Parts: sequence; structure tokens; C-alpha cells
Amino acid sequence: MSSDQTWKDKYFQELESAEQREEHWKAERNTLERMLVRTSLASAGQTPELDRLLDQIRSDLRKGKVEVDSWRHLQEQIDRQIALLDDMPAATASHSHNPSAAMVEGENTLSESASETGSLEPAPSVEDQSQQLRIARRVGHLLGQLLSQVSLEPDAESRARNLQKALLSSGNWDELRDGLNQVADLIVAAVTRSQREFEAFLKRLDERLESLQEHFSQQSSAQSSRQVAAETLDRNIREEIEQVGRHIEASGDLHELKQSVTSHLESIGQAVGRFRIEETEREKVLSEQLAAMQEKMAAMEAHSEQMQGQVKKERARAITDLLTQLPNREAWQERLSFEFNRWKRYQYPLTIGVLDIDLFKRINDSYGHKAGDRVLQLVAREIKKRLRKTDFVARFGGEEFALLFPETHAEDARAVLDKLRAHVSALPFHFGGEPVTITFSSGLAAFNPDDTEESVFDRADRALYLAKDNGRNCIKIG
Repeated sequence: MSSDQTWKDKYFQELESAEQREEHWKAERNTLERMLVRTSLASAGQTPELDRLLDQIRSDLRKGKVEVDSWRHLQEQIDRQIALLDDMPAATASHSHNPSAAMVEGENTLSESASETGSLEPAPSVEDQSQQLRIARRVGHLLGQLLSQVSLEPDAESRARNLQKALLSSGNWDELRDGLNQVADLIVAAVTRSQREFEAFLKRLDERLESLQEHFSQQSSAQSSRQVAAETLDRNIREEIEQVGRHIEASGDLHELKQSVTSHLESIGQAVGRFRIEETEREKVLSEQLAAMQEKMAAMEAHSEQMQGQVKKERARAITDLLTQLPNREAWQERLSFEFNRWKRYQYPLTIGVLDIDLFKRINDSYGHKAGDRVLQLVAREIKKRLRKTDFVARFGGEEFALLFPETHAEDARAVLDKLRAHVSALPFHFGGEPVTITFSSGLAAFNPDDTEESVFDRADRALYLAKDNGRNCIKIG
């Protein structure tokens, strides 16, 4: 029946919505795990034992193996190491800083490697203190991004805001170190809340589906009762008519025959009357059940639309780079797969580009990460504004961008990028009152027969490094 089909459609729609919600939760958890990796890298370099524990965190995250009990024990060990640091007479370690291109999605961050010198000093050097504060500031910015992407309980969010404020403004390293230790707790709280919300949604969905199932069972039972009543009425009428016929054949008295026929007709009328009363009652019950079911379906429909809107919104956030507002690496992989399959089918020309801002580390080191972020935003804006509508650009990681030029040969793509390169190099960037020239290098590669997504990207990447080796601020085809 049509109502059964409608119910099935609604049921499958709710299942699809639940699956989308689960995908969002997975994306949110992935974001939190990346944030934890960055925080652990920013906190490295204090002691070898603490570095080992932080390495264990990153190793578990890479393997996708996070056991709550094991991590609680790991947290206790980290707490002990932090406490030991408070008691130590400032043992120092020499730090070398390298830009980490593996930090995808978010900000350009610092990775540290520590080696013991075996000497004791009365206090950390001014350079070490400055570096510690820079790390804390950076974690404060990352925490701000975390709060813009996930939701926390009111108490936890208030604590996170206060923590962010302290990381961005405090000059006391002991306080900042305690704050860094709280970041992991906040990440765990965010993941836990997301999981609880998803589980609550599934529970509500299950309860509503169970209620609908109960209504359908009642309707099925009422339909069976109706059929039984109709069969009983039919049987009673037939029996009464048969008895009338037998009396007509056997009776010789007209008066007696008249009484018999009248009696049987009354019995038939009573049976029909009872059937009508029962039918009216059944229709009333079914009408009430239908109204209740329609109300529940309307509520489920409204909730489903709300969830779909939320899923679409969260999906858009999940595939958008927070800093540049360009598509991120995940969105790049989706679009690349789409264009690759289209290329295989139609054999239209397709070109991949990899673009990297020249000497970006020098901007960070000379003017700070805020200046670096501003450069990324401005370059991203110019790329997006000057590419064609059919082209696609995403932030691939750090200061690197990936581009797709559908139905475009490599030479034509180079002409487009060369105009963009000349435009960006002429932009009037100023930092600290000084004019700064920003340039980029790029590598291009067109798809050839037997190519894969990875092989073409590798050629474009090699062409990028060739452009770097040839003095930067140029474009090479691989």
C-alpha cells in the first residue's frame, strides 16, 4: 500500500541522514586528532621522556588506535613529567626549528627536535623563553580555530576561552605550560560531546521508528479485524437466507412462513447493524491513529530537514580551509577523482598544477606568523579571483596550493598561471612598514595515457622543485 511505501522512504531518508551525521562526526574527530598532533609537536623538546610520551600519542593517532584506559595511563605519565619539569633547575636543550609542510589544513606551525647538552644552567636563555612564548601563542591561535569548528559544553567552552586568552597574552611560562597540558582534555571533551550528541540522535530516531512500527501494527490488526467481521457478516446473511429457503420449501402455512421470513430478516438486519457499529468504531480508531502517525511523521520530517541542513553546513565546513576559505585537501581529492574519471571517459585535456609561495619561512621568521597568515589569505584571494570558473584551487598544506585546469593543455595553463604570477609579484605587500615582494613558483603536468592521479601529481610536484631550483618565481611543465 502507498502508506507503506511512504514509511519506507522516510525510514531510508532517516538512515541516510544518520549516516551523514556519522560522517560529520568522523570528520570532526579527524580535525581534533590533527589539532592534538600539532599541540604535541609544539610541546616537544622539554625532556627526552616527555618527547617519548608525545611520540606515543602521535603514533596511536596515526594507527587509529586510541584506547581510553591506555591514554589515561599515558596522561598520568605526562602529568608526572610536567611535575618533574617544575622541580628541575632548568635543564636546557638546544632547539632547531624547521617549517613543517606536513601540517595540513590550518596554520604554518613549528616542529622541534631536542638534544640534551648535559649541562645545567640557572635559568632558560632569553632566546629559549622567547621561543616558548611563541609556541604558546601559536597553540592559542590553533585553539581558537578548534573552538570555531567544534562545540563544547558551556563550562568547557568557557574554560577553553580563558585558556586561549592566557596563551595569547600571558608571559608566565609556568602558567602557559599548565595551559598546554589542558588542551588535550578539551579535545577529549569535544570528541566525547560529539559522540554523545550522535548517540542521542540515533536513540531518538530509534524511538520514533518504533512508535511508527507500533502504529502500523495496530493498523494491520484493525485491518484483520475488519476482514474477519466482514466474513462473519457474510456468513450470517448466507445462513439466514438458506434457512428462509428451507422454511419456504417445508412450510405449508402462509402465516407461519411469513413469521419465519420476518424473523430471519430481523436477524440479518441486526447482523448488519452490529457490523456498521463495529465498522464505525474501527474507522474512528484508525482515524485517530492516522492523525497521530501523521503528526509524528511531520515531526520526523522537520527534524530530518533540520539535520540535513546541519549536515550540509558541517560538510561545507569540513571541506573548507579555515584560514584561506579555499577548499581543503579533502575537497581536492574529491574533485581530482571526479575530473580524473571524466578525463578517462571523454579524454578531454586535463592539467594539474602545484603552486608554492617562495621563501615563505623567511616571512614567518622576519615578521611573525600573523604576517604569514595574511600572505596566505591574500595569495589565496588573488588565485581564486583570477582563475576561470571551470578551474579549481585548494590549499594543499602549509604555503602550497593545488590547482586543476579541466579541458586545458599544459601550455595554456602555464599562460594563465604566468599572468597570475606577474600580478602577485606586483602586489604592494607591506610588513612592519617595509615593502615586501611576494612571489610563487609552480609546476604543471598534463594527463597522459596510462596516467594515474598520483603519477600526474608527482610530475607536477617535481616540476615545482625544478622551478625552485631555477631561481623561483617561475613556472615549469613536467
